[in-house]
Amino acid sequence: MELKILDELQDNISKVMIGNKGTMKLILTALLAKGHVLLEDVPGTGKTVLAKSLARSVDAQYGRVQFTPDLLPSDVTGLNYYDAKEGKFVFRKGPVFCNILLADEINRATPKTQSSLLECMAEDQVTVDGVTRELKEPFFVIATQNPLETLGTFPLPEAQMDRFLMRISMEDMSQGQELSMVERYLIEEPLPLLTNVCESGELLKLQKLCREVYVHRDLMKYMIEVVHATRKHGRVIHGVSPRGTLAFVRAAQGFAMTQGRNYVVPEDIKDVAVPVLSHRLSLSAEAEGGKGDKKVIEEILQSVKLPTEDWERR
Repeated sequence: MELKILDELQDNISKVMIGNKGTMKLILTALLAKGHVLLEDVPGTGKTVLAKSLARSVDAQYGRVQFTPDLLPSDVTGLNYYDAKEGKFVFRKGPVFCNILLADEINRATPKTQSSLLECMAEDQVTVDGVTRELKEPFFVIATQNPLETLGTFPLPEAQMDRFLMRISMEDMSQGQELSMVERYLIEEPLPLLTNVCESGELLKLQKLCREVYVHRDLMKYMIEVVHATRKHGRVIHGVSPRGTLAFVRAAQGFAMTQGRNYVVPEDIKDVAVPVLSHRLSLSAEAEGGKGDKKVIEEILQSVKLPTEDWERR
């Protein structure tokens, strides 16, 4: 497989971002697996800069929506308006008609507006006034939210959370990395100087290759066993859905590609398990808060026996 372009993407984003190598790999994993990402972290950690860096690195159409309480669904998807000059109704496309969409501070919009993304993210299409319009591939959503602030926000409903392949956070910076960041940004902003290193057509080819990454049947059984364990866990009310099972497999395939392999190994599964599964859990009241959902997945990974095998295709 020709995976050189993935290294070029990471190197290009690294011209702007300091550290966060693991976060970058997970975002590329979601992109390869044709999923979407929820970046959840406090303000000032570089969520928006990371999303913009990825968008500039790919020769694709970029869109951004700043979610606010007064934002309407039509502000996201588009609307029909009467053109007096033409004497007919005309559809004006919303910002969702792009390849890479940044949904900034998604939890500041009302549930009604949040739900306008459901069809886009699940089916790559938009329906307005009974007319369905296809979204051009690739279509990738990066949504951001602050997990600590609750004033003026609307928690994402389970149906919306389940549309995200992964929920990830930015990595903490060391003192050395923070010094490098200050030195890099001291004179000029590196983001506007970033150029693309990947065509959208190349990205589509990589997404197709991702589906062909080999997953051993024993590893499939292992992932299903992990998912079923979430449905039986004592602190979990509702475990991972079947959609989550498929997302788990797709993410493992995508992560294997970022590692330069065309087959999945157990390490790939363990690296994506928490980002893919934790946000799909509904916990009991005593387990809510903090990082309870992540701890549940980590406990399950330790308790479910991992099979041993030669994982390459025979």
